[in-house]
Amino acid sequence: MTNWEELKWRGLVKDVAGDDIADKINSEKVTFYWGTDPTADSLHLGHYSSLITAKRLMKMGHNPILLCGGATGRIGDPRPTAEREIISIDTLNHNIECIRKQIDKVFDGKAKLVNNYDWFKDYNFLDFLRDIGKYINVNYMLSKDIIQRRLDTGITYAEFSYMLIQGYDFLHMFNTMGCTMQVEGSDQWGNITAGIELIRKMTGKDAYAFTMPLILDATGKKFGKSEGNALWLDINKTSSYEMYQYLINTDDSKVYEYLKVFTFLTPEEIDEIMVKQNENPHLRIAQKALAKEIITDLHGEEEFNKALNISECLFSDRIWELSASEIIDSIKDIPKFNVNNGELLIDVLVNNKVVSSKREAREMISVGAISVNGKKETNLEKIITKEDAIENKVLLIKKGKKNYYLGLI
Repeated sequence: MTNWEELKWRGLVKDVAGDDIADKINSEKVTFYWGTDPTADSLHLGHYSSLITAKRLMKMGHNPILLCGGATGRIGDPRPTAEREIISIDTLNHNIECIRKQIDKVFDGKAKLVNNYDWFKDYNFLDFLRDIGKYINVNYMLSKDIIQRRLDTGITYAEFSYMLIQGYDFLHMFNTMGCTMQVEGSDQWGNITAGIELIRKMTGKDAYAFTMPLILDATGKKFGKSEGNALWLDINKTSSYEMYQYLINTDDSKVYEYLKVFTFLTPEEIDEIMVKQNENPHLRIAQKALAKEIITDLHGEEEFNKALNISECLFSDRIWELSASEIIDSIKDIPKFNVNNGELLIDVLVNNKVVSSKREAREMISVGAISVNGKKETNLEKIITKEDAIENKVLLIKKGKKNYYLGLI
């Protein structure tokens, strides 16, 4: 299987510019770029399909340039429904530095990192219109899908200009860095072709590009979104355990696609995993492989093993083996409350609505239905102290078989 055939087998090719792009990918060493605007201080899992495709191309022998849009981020890429919120310059600059560090880590410091503000900050507006604006026809811009979708509700001149600015990015890097190919998500196709058009008209040369299909979950939502919130690549915003839980719960109908898109496993390895998956789907062999590959690539093997251990402890009633910080970081969807040192257990249960009354509290304690950090409490006069807590901090109270509460002392 050639490099280009593998990209297509993995489902990474949608739109293509350049009839001989396959030869370029298979036989030459191409300098290409992928870009993103610094709309947040971290990239999220939705960006990862593009990042790992760029990393895959790097492993094939091509040279990646990763652009963080200090200039384009000041305007905002047109969204299908409404204009993006303007971000302050200080926030943009902070976001750029955070994203730079993430990209540098993912690519092991081997990718060239650039900021398009560096070549736009001294470009006079009139000169830009004279030098660049005259080469792109307004009718050409109006024909692009993202612009068409906004014409009924309205689009500002700033947003409308975004296509021309990103198009110039490609031209600038083509002329100064030898960048001949752009690789983006399919929503960027209009901006990409504007750059190719500029290069053709102003240099008489050809440029290349391909886009990747939008990756969706089984419900049709963008991959990497969880109840409206992004799963961040920054480990301090989304822990390895949270990432693991999202990936381990991947729908069976999508896991084969994700293994092809998001991992460096070979086609043979992926097919072998899927044979085992189909034989015993309840074991979630494919989902576990997906989680291992992504988390290890992003955060390292130690973080994956930590996430795996937390998961196994939580779901096999060995939570008491975890540290206080691991419990606090991983258990985010159960009731939490503060406990006073020296407080009567019955009062803890009633005051924090674990039970409805002192009578119920006494009944449940008497029959051994209340446990604190894995130990059943049957003493009606039990007083809670720091000595009862994991690392003198955490009390995991269990009522019955399934109801957990997190007390912080």
